[in-house]
Amino acid sequence: MFARLFGRQGTTTAAAVATATPVARRADALLRRLEWTVLRRLDGLLQGDHRTLMRGSGLDLADLREYQHHDDVRHIDWNVTARLQQPHVRVFTEDREMAAWFLLDLSPSVDFGSGEQRKSQVLLDFTAVLARLIGRHGNRVGTVLYGSRGQPVVDAVLPARGGRTQVLRLMQMVLQPPPAKADAGRKDGVTQLADLLRAAVHTVRQRATLFVVSDFISEPGWEKPLGELARRHDVVAVRLLDPLELDLPDLGLIPIRDAETGEQLMVDTHDAGFRQRFARIAAQREAQLRESLGRAGVDTLELSTDDDLAEAVLRFIDLRKRRLRESRNGLNGRHVPTQLPTRDRRSLVTPREGARP
Repeated sequence: MFARLFGRQGTTTAAAVATATPVARRADALLRRLEWTVLRRLDGLLQGDHRTLMRGSGLDLADLREYQHHDDVRHIDWNVTARLQQPHVRVFTEDREMAAWFLLDLSPSVDFGSGEQRKSQVLLDFTAVLARLIGRHGNRVGTVLYGSRGQPVVDAVLPARGGRTQVLRLMQMVLQPPPAKADAGRKDGVTQLADLLRAAVHTVRQRATLFVVSDFISEPGWEKPLGELARRHDVVAVRLLDPLELDLPDLGLIPIRDAETGEQLMVDTHDAGFRQRFARIAAQREAQLRESLGRAGVDTLELSTDDDLAEAVLRFIDLRKRRLRESRNGLNGRHVPTQLPTRDRRSLVTPREGARP
């Protein structure tokens, strides 16, 4: 009987593998590689810290503390506030089971990398590892995709579910190549990240943890919908970057193409003045971007294409633990970003505004 059962199961598995699409096989192979190279390494280091990946909101009252900037006003205890003449909020016991949503920007600027990896590969690896970590402990994961079919629009939504199969579905959606006619029929214009965030406002109704994974190369206007999401959900901005976007090396006369609009330009990188202007403008944009993310009230994790993924996840967990302690202790202070030394800018981690390092 066991032989028949095992034989039947083996036949079914073999048939499933044989009929799987190339994208499905690629997703499965990639997830297996990540499980062996990253997840196994993290399992030995997290030691239960996976619980800090998501911060829930339960029904059991645990404590009261003074109101802080970006707290949910719906949790204000008005009786205590009137008695003490100082706004206080209720702190609830956290739920273990919550949904995590990945808002993925797959616009052309993400498909860039000056080294072995592109930003799009970093996006996929990070999303797969986090989704697998979260899904293994009873939580559900879903996704909203922007630009996955070659057009600057929100074009796919995967409802939140649990299990390894759900992670594979998510990966297959990201890996699915756009239609051949997408380039020919592509709309003019650059990325509108606000469209992705507004879609999430209407898609994710219940409180959840949201990961906005993007390079944030977009038209202005995304700050307001990001702030709206942060008031309702626990939002983490995962900013993708490549070292070449911050500092140009001396490569002589080279063509540069705008991935968003297709515009091409010849530049002389041998000109020291041009490289200095490029670095100055890039630094200004970095400062403005961090300021915008801080004002929106979101935690920020910056991932470079030359990053070690496991170390980046561990730094992210450390950030979450620190935010959890601050939330429980009622700490309040000025936004002070934490980052690695200037000589090594990989995986900068910045807490949300109102947090103390």
